[in-house]
Amino acid sequence: MADQAVHLRAATRGSALALWQTDHVAGLLAAAGRQRGVEVTVEKVVVETVADARLDIPIWEMGGKGVFVKEVQAAVLDGRADLAVHSGKDLPALTPDDLVVAAVPERADPRDLLVGSTLDGLPVGGLVATGSVRRRAQLAWRRPDLTFTGLRGNIATRLAKAGDFDAIVMAAAAVERLALDMSDRVVEVLEPSVMLPQVAQGALAVECRGGDDVARELLGAIEHPPSRLAVDAERAFLAELGGDCDLPAGAFATVDGDELAVEGLLASMDGHVVLRERRRVPVADAEEAGRALARFLLDDAGGASLLDR
Repeated sequence: MADQAVHLRAATRGSALALWQTDHVAGLLAAAGRQRGVEVTVEKVVVETVADARLDIPIWEMGGKGVFVKEVQAAVLDGRADLAVHSGKDLPALTPDDLVVAAVPERADPRDLLVGSTLDGLPVGGLVATGSVRRRAQLAWRRPDLTFTGLRGNIATRLAKAGDFDAIVMAAAAVERLALDMSDRVVEVLEPSVMLPQVAQGALAVECRGGDDVARELLGAIEHPPSRLAVDAERAFLAELGGDCDLPAGAFATVDGDELAVEGLLASMDGHVVLRERRRVPVADAEEAGRALARFLLDDAGGASLLDR
């Protein structure tokens, strides 16, 4: 592709964060293209999703993971776009036929933030707003006295509503990417030992059609192998839990040289039961470790019984 020009159309949601993420991927592609003597330009194709439009319905009632990506994926499948840029945490565990996750760029901070109070500083019976059953369950495990309410909307909307509650929960990567000034707010970073992240949280996932060799080659140049290994292990964990599992679940993997550590979580909706397990394996066994972790939580730790509640 030397001395060529390539124009790509990138499907994206229309939120400020989604547009930032797409611009970030466009910048990575342009830089990678220059190293290969290829001028890469990216045009945004903004897709409005039902999940973005219907803020009155909790995410878990709309189908959970995948509700933010289906219409964006459709734009690639029907040829309106050449690639799709997603927040990794929004992707379901299984990729649709004819699409591939062609690139996982370097991951940002995967942790969650408690905004408005520290966890210990929340009053007894404090009200925490979050639209995530994973976050609710883990906070309830730590603080059974807390109460919860839903919170939907883009980052700016959620921050604007933060004063209505004792605290809200947000992804650290979103705050980092939008360069939000949080100096006037109480913010506690929730370490994975306290709040295990969502699968692929902080990571971007870029999909394209499996048969699009040009897009796949270009996207391969912006892949970050350690981030990809971690995300693949986490997504394998989610896939093994099963597509019908709507329980609170999370996974977090890190790469250290030739080894990968992965921790998985499965909980009851009320947070009364939280099951966690951690494995350390050679990086070649990343996906298998994710699957084995899920099977342990379901079959050996009693997680299967939670599915029947």
